[in-house]
Amino acid sequence: MSMTGFGRVSGTFEGKKISVEVRSLNSKGLDLNVRIHNFYKELEPIARKVVTEELERGKVDLSVNIDSTGDSKSFSINTDLAQAYYKDLKAISEMIGQPTEDYLTLLLRMPDIFINEREELGAEEKEFVLGLIKAACVKLNEFRRQEGIALENEFTERIEGIRSLLNEVPKYEQERIETVRERIKKGLEDLMSSAGYDENRLEQELIYYIEKLDVSEEKMRLANHLDYYLQTMKTPGAGKKLGFISQEIGREVNTLGSKSNHAEMQKLVVDMKDNLEKIKEQVLNTL
Repeated sequence: MSMTGFGRVSGTFEGKKISVEVRSLNSKGLDLNVRIHNFYKELEPIARKVVTEELERGKVDLSVNIDSTGDSKSFSINTDLAQAYYKDLKAISEMIGQPTEDYLTLLLRMPDIFINEREELGAEEKEFVLGLIKAACVKLNEFRRQEGIALENEFTERIEGIRSLLNEVPKYEQERIETVRERIKKGLEDLMSSAGYDENRLEQELIYYIEKLDVSEEKMRLANHLDYYLQTMKTPGAGKKLGFISQEIGREVNTLGSKSNHAEMQKLVVDMKDNLEKIKEQVLNTL
């Protein structure tokens, strides 16, 4: 699943249209920001719990708003405060020389301009609003799953791309050994042209360098990490684990590069790193 998502639902309760929106981006943990209408402020702790249980991780924004349909008598305008706001707004507009005729629109946006005439929030309405919040989270998770399909396809393509490059490595290994042999032999001939050189010493040096540059273990571990990555993708909530496996893949690729000592193998390693970087970018957004 992707950590990026969006969910929106709305419903009407006793003349009030209630809309809930949930948005999420990637984050190491759950970073929850809640903007909830004052009338439902007491629901914030429960709303946080609902979102935490449903969404697990991500930088999440939850907003709960009320839009009156015209049938509700629950709210009225604070006329005294409106008059005070009007006087202040008019005085400021005259002072700065920018008069406006649309004071009503400005007044309706001012803080505390509406009065809640209901004394308390009923249990039925609480349940209704919390149900909307959960439904919005469900929609967001559906969005995440759809995005997750694209992530899975890209991860599979990139992992198999690395595997394909890894399978190209063996055909250069024998050539690399011959290159090392010729390099050592030429070096010895240049240094000891007058007296010749010790064939046994040449073989000893060659064995030392071949062992030092041997990449068989790196190839095996890298292949195992690639298999493990594909298996782990099938596990729910494995985003962090995929990140750790990506780091292990990177270590083996880097070691392979440092030991390759061959131009064509180095090109393969560069292409492996390119695939891996694309994986690392997307794994940050994986739940």
